[in-house]
Amino acid sequence: MDKNTVVEFTGRQEATDPLTELLRRGARELLQKAVEAELSAFMEGYQDRCLDDGRAAVIRNGYLPERDIQTGIGPVKVKVPKVRSKDGEPVTFRSALVPPYVRKARSVEAALPWLYLKGVSTGEMEDALSVLVGPEAKGLSASTVARLKAHWKSEYETWGTTALDKDRWVYIWADGIYSGLRSEESKLCALVVIGVNERGEKHFLAIDDGERESTLSWKGVLGKLKERGMNAPELAVGDGAMGFWAAPEETYPETRQQRCWVHKTANVLNKLPKASQPKAKRFLHDIWQAETRVDAEKAFDTFIETYEAKYPKVAECLLKDHEELMSFYEFPAKHWQSIRTTNPIESTFGTIRHRTKRSKGCLSREGMLHMLFKLGMCAEEKWRKLRGFDYLAKVITGVQFKDGEEVSTADQNAA
Repeated sequence: MDKNTVVEFTGRQEATDPLTELLRRGARELLQKAVEAELSAFMEGYQDRCLDDGRAAVIRNGYLPERDIQTGIGPVKVKVPKVRSKDGEPVTFRSALVPPYVRKARSVEAALPWLYLKGVSTGEMEDALSVLVGPEAKGLSASTVARLKAHWKSEYETWGTTALDKDRWVYIWADGIYSGLRSEESKLCALVVIGVNERGEKHFLAIDDGERESTLSWKGVLGKLKERGMNAPELAVGDGAMGFWAAPEETYPETRQQRCWVHKTANVLNKLPKASQPKAKRFLHDIWQAETRVDAEKAFDTFIETYEAKYPKVAECLLKDHEELMSFYEFPAKHWQSIRTTNPIESTFGTIRHRTKRSKGCLSREGMLHMLFKLGMCAEEKWRKLRGFDYLAKVITGVQFKDGEEVSTADQNAA
């Protein structure tokens, strides 16, 4: 077969090439083995987590229902294992090879971004495919991958210049994603912004190259969004440790700020001895799970009183973002689950951050952005509307909320 031949799979037609035959014969068995290998690696990370009696705290718990991964060569049945936590701390196994939103892929090409994101270059794509279809996959032409790269680049550039002024953007989430991929110079990072519009629809607004701790990089990202017509959001959610926050203060000074509780919890716990972390985590949980701002402040004060004397840096870490950690209380309670953390970004890119191959020189910065873009677009198609999206109109029109509940006009006048 000519090495420049591009084989396209457009439906479940009869096999017309050796690769299709190989996929049909070997994909199910090899993909299942790959998923089991992922689980083994996942479980190794919890082997030191035990119950008081010495038994493992995280165990296998059967399988999710068998489901079909639809490809251009027909369905491939896969069973994804489940795990169970016995100590109360939630644990979820997610396969990078069989993520939920690849289930309805109509072509084998839909899986290629995932292979790319495991740290392979065009020349190594055949090796990656062999994990799924066996060593015979060496016959796959690299020109298929090259053509996809060019197409993704065009899509990314078009998407990055699309006007944003047709929607009213209410909330945005921002984070810097270290993919685990490296260039010859440094660890690669993408600056990501997700927004929700007045209809409750979440969309990626930016996936750009930059330095996570650089305010200049974030100013560039927000500057582009403003040029594309994005209005000043009512609230921006992000990690307090990154260089993002000086950027909206200049570009969108009227936007409120909410620090991510997941990031803050991790930052605080990292400053404590490991033995002290479970108790501190419960104290932090009591703050952001409080029903009212008053109760949250009481829990906040309790934490500071408990740890300030022995661990002043722990108290300082929490105190420096005090007000920004509590902003969510002035927004609808139905939105709290979404605006207390940067979970919309974390849930999309979490598997990449932890599972990508750490191999120097495996991807260019441009290649990384295109792959993250393709992954993001796949995920976005499956996103549901923001919970309580009907309250967004009230947020836009300036209706006041206290402890998640709408403040009546009479109460506002009395205040």
